[in-house]
Amino acid sequence: MADMLVPQRQALLIKELETAGVLKVTELAARLGVSRDTVRRDLLGLEAAGRVTRVRGGALLAGSRTVRNPADGARSVVPSPTGSGQTVGLLVPSTDYYYPEVVAGVRAVAARRGARLVIGLTDYARPRDLERLDELGVAGATGLLVVTAEAAHLPAAALERLRRGGLPFVLVERRPQDVFAACEYVISHHQQGASTAVRHFAELGHERVGLFTNGSPTAPLVREGYATAVRRLGLAPGAPVVDSGHPTLGGGRATVLYDRFIADCRASGTLAALVHSDHDAIGMMRRMRALGLRPPDDLALIAYDDEISALADVPLTAIAPPKRELGELAAQLLLERLEAADPSGLPIRQLTLQPRLVIRSSCGAPGRG
Repeated sequence: MADMLVPQRQALLIKELETAGVLKVTELAARLGVSRDTVRRDLLGLEAAGRVTRVRGGALLAGSRTVRNPADGARSVVPSPTGSGQTVGLLVPSTDYYYPEVVAGVRAVAARRGARLVIGLTDYARPRDLERLDELGVAGATGLLVVTAEAAHLPAAALERLRRGGLPFVLVERRPQDVFAACEYVISHHQQGASTAVRHFAELGHERVGLFTNGSPTAPLVREGYATAVRRLGLAPGAPVVDSGHPTLGGGRATVLYDRFIADCRASGTLAALVHSDHDAIGMMRRMRALGLRPPDDLALIAYDDEISALADVPLTAIAPPKRELGELAAQLLLERLEAADPSGLPIRQLTLQPRLVIRSSCGAPGRG
């Protein structure tokens, strides 16, 4: 290609950059069959014309930039934003429970920063995390906010898959299984939330506190916080601990489990229970009423999630994770990294937010309703 006219050679050079994103001078010389000095001269001319941007040892198309993944240092090329700005890809397992507030937080920050938001929906029953992440990439996402459907602690293989994707990402309500992994995340401290509920019951004079969880990725964290609190507070053993095994339990199976849990509480002298989630707490309250029982007199209840707790017949005291704030902070972290002139200068941010206790009628606290 040495005898090729300069415009022809530069056109091929542009085509190579369009395909690869960013290339070293040595790679461009090999692809075009010319010397490195020739490539450098062409790049100087193309840069002067505003068509490429030279970087150390190579070049990329003008209007593009390199983005560094904080987890492994790998760089990928993304188009510089125009119009609405960056595109945030958000993967969530539900848009009708728990996560609407998270989505609202992300949406608010994206709107303020001029970013577009695209949402991928996975599913607790049939997780399709990887497929949906690929679709978000095809939809033009320049960065990802990721809530997987399968586990609160992301396995190493799943984390590596995200890294290989090349897009900067922030985990939301998920963190790596490896506590030392270099990965940005924003999570609720669900262990602390469960501990707060158990402590509140202890302060009300309960010596035994039961636990019912719903099999979601959050359930193991709630159980961990519950067990720690029972041990540290020296509460009496023998209170029932049940996991339904499914986050969207319903129908006859739910009735059987609720009735069994209520019966085990009464048989063991347990007069208080933490129930995850709101739907389960309301379902359990319905079964108590059918059995002639009523909270808090026969069994005091605290729900976990605080999505619809206030709407129960007896308004439910609840642990409320800061869902909207989670979305806002996660979106801020991601957009700050995407918009930074030098993303490598930013530290890895790992944020943990404490859920709060919202006291209503179902726990038996005096003077609340």
